Amino acid sequence: MIEILNAAELDRARGSGALVAGILQTVKSRTTVGTNLLDIDRWTKDLIAAAGAESCYVDYAPSFGRGPFGHYICTAVNDAVLHGLPQDYRLADGDLLTLDLAVARNGIAADSAISFLVGDTRPAASVAMIQTTERALAAGIAAAKPGARIGDLSAAIGGVLTAAGYPVNTEFGGHGIGSTMHQDPHVPNTGRPGRGFTLRPGLLLALEPWVMEDTATLVTDADGWTLRSATGCRTAHSEHTIAITEDGAEILTLAPPA
Repeated sequence: MIEILNAAELDRARGSGALVAGILQTVKSRTTVGTNLLDIDRWTKDLIAAAGAESCYVDYAPSFGRGPFGHYICTAVNDAVLHGLPQDYRLADGDLLTLDLAVARNGIAADSAISFLVGDTRPAASVAMIQTTERALAAGIAAAKPGARIGDLSAAIGGVLTAAGYPVNTEFGGHGIGSTMHQDPHVPNTGRPGRGFTLRPGLLLALEPWVMEDTATLVTDADGWTLRSATGCRTAHSEHTIAITEDGAEILTLAPPA
């Protein structure tokens, strides 16, 4: 299903996007060396409830997971990259953490992910990988405008990732979003320009470049959810929900001003 939102629905999407961005920044600001992933999940649950919103994850049970997910945020550490199931783990200095959050409020969902290093240790390779996913996300957003094709966005994202030397996995990527978290069209993180669905105003997309340092192969953790790099290398993931407007792309999940 591909949804095209009307003006009233788009206003509600802006509210959902701002909420997701705010929760992610609040949780990031509280996260330090020694923080337990289960505390992050609890904080997220409380923030969602305080906003009168609904988690898109807690009851989520797709075919690729061992569902329902049962938690409120994805917490992926180091070699984990997607669908990181919160567990009893205390973060160490230098850990690379990805927080991925989808929340619905007033009937419209928004989805965003950030990767960052915990503590004071900042391995150069990890910093570069995070920055590459952020640049790829920016390139995909810049390509998003009425009349563009999904392949144009995929090609823009993939061009940045491959130029930086990262293998690209296309099993999981961006997606449509609206009244539900995951909708068509699928937005692979590499592709050919001029192919796929034509963008039009009112379409919401969650674009999410993610990479693993030296492999494109994923393995599923014993928890049935967490996806890790097959080689144990580090990973990074950046995501925004955008709305296609007459003028281009509006980012709905930008972090609030400091």
